[in-house]
Amino acid sequence: MDDDEKNPARKVIADYAQERFRYFRTAEGTVYAQRKGHPVARPIRSQGTTGSHRQELMVGLFKDGIGVFNGTAMKEALDLIEALALTEQVQPIHIRVAPGFDGATWLDLGRTDGQSVRIHPTGWDIAIPDPREVCWRRTQLTGELPMPAKDTNGKGIDLLFRLCNFATAETECLAMAWLIGCLEPSVPVPAPFLTGPQGAGKSTGGRMLIRIIEGMSSDLRRAPKDEDNLIAAVAAGWVTALDNLSHMTPDLSDAMCCIVTGAESVKRALFTDGDVFRARYRRPLLLTGIDVGVIRPDLAERLLPLRLERPKVRRTEAELWAEYAEALPIVLGSLLDLTVKVRAATAETPTDLRMADFAHLCAQLDAATGLGALPAYRAGLDDLNDDVIEGDLLAQTVLQYAAGMQAGAQERMTSAEWLHRLTGLYSGEDCRPLPKGWPTTGKVLSDRLKRLQPTLAARGLIVDWGRTREARYIELSDPVGAPEPQQEAAF
Repeated sequence: MDDDEKNPARKVIADYAQERFRYFRTAEGTVYAQRKGHPVARPIRSQGTTGSHRQELMVGLFKDGIGVFNGTAMKEALDLIEALALTEQVQPIHIRVAPGFDGATWLDLGRTDGQSVRIHPTGWDIAIPDPREVCWRRTQLTGELPMPAKDTNGKGIDLLFRLCNFATAETECLAMAWLIGCLEPSVPVPAPFLTGPQGAGKSTGGRMLIRIIEGMSSDLRRAPKDEDNLIAAVAAGWVTALDNLSHMTPDLSDAMCCIVTGAESVKRALFTDGDVFRARYRRPLLLTGIDVGVIRPDLAERLLPLRLERPKVRRTEAELWAEYAEALPIVLGSLLDLTVKVRAATAETPTDLRMADFAHLCAQLDAATGLGALPAYRAGLDDLNDDVIEGDLLAQTVLQYAAGMQAGAQERMTSAEWLHRLTGLYSGEDCRPLPKGWPTTGKVLSDRLKRLQPTLAARGLIVDWGRTREARYIELSDPVGAPEPQQEAAF
């Protein structure tokens, strides 16, 4: 008698599993198991606290009276299933939001029955998605959302802003544009930065915004100390909210840029020598804080400043959150109604802004409601450019130099010559000592100017690079006359 006849347990498990589950792989090579007729999928190798496929099989085999099997038989069966699944077609896996067929978008409500919201060109409805259209991945960060209310007539928007402390109507419409962008999986959205004086309710406002998308169990968290932990937290949820930021290191700033516009992390796979694990991520990000210090130019273009003010009347936490929980179904229903209306609106895409998709969404919101989101977005970017300039002495020095140029003038020098000219302008006749971080070589100056190029262009100063037969050069041109720097005293 051969081994298979002596020990058929692995075949019993494999037959049971393939009869009740559909197995597929993602583009990264991870194999998932999806109960037939249900949209939620689990990685077959997961040992997470949200329930692994191994546990799912063990419970099913026991409840159906087939038996309890040892770990060896289960491992051999899963090895076979994984090998067979690697030959199947690739299917993507999604957390919280996903693209569907015929231009639709799905929102996972986090319910055990799999019911989700389908947002389509003519409206939205509640349905269980076809498993071959949408596969949901759930983690500890996937909270349950209430059933959204129908026919709200926009009441939920007013309820939300009555609970938040946004300073202006422009801030409110930008917050609404961001929420609509969170429901579109293919649109990168800038990160709202909730700021304001102490006691303005920045953390509370941040929680209210993210819980519309992630449910009442979601919360703000501290920024992780290293990039690996930040990426792990980002990949496990849809909206990532970092609270009470007071300082932003260059590494954290670069990581946030990648989160907003998308990137891929590649690491060596565990227990292997040559294989790798790929993690692709692009997620909505939300930040709160009074002041984060100097903002780097590339991050400034990916931020959405939302200012709050101190409330005139204070309320208890219990009273505030009880009212919010009661209003959440209406808020979510109103957001879905507005999303359908905005997506149906036609508007031209602004071509001068880096986050062009979000700018187009703001233009659609204006076309649908007349709120003025796009002008508010431009004004917010102008304020962030001012913040970048006020925190960078080199930018201030370059603008001070450009203020002495004639309109339409162009000046071309090597990077070393520019460094000598700008250093002399900063030091002046008093020969002040150079500040920490001032460029020490022409190469460093050139690199710094490349980072500042969009910020200086917003002030009307064009920086360009080229070369002649003799040497490379940097060219400053002032086609309309650069404005006077706002804080010359900072020198």
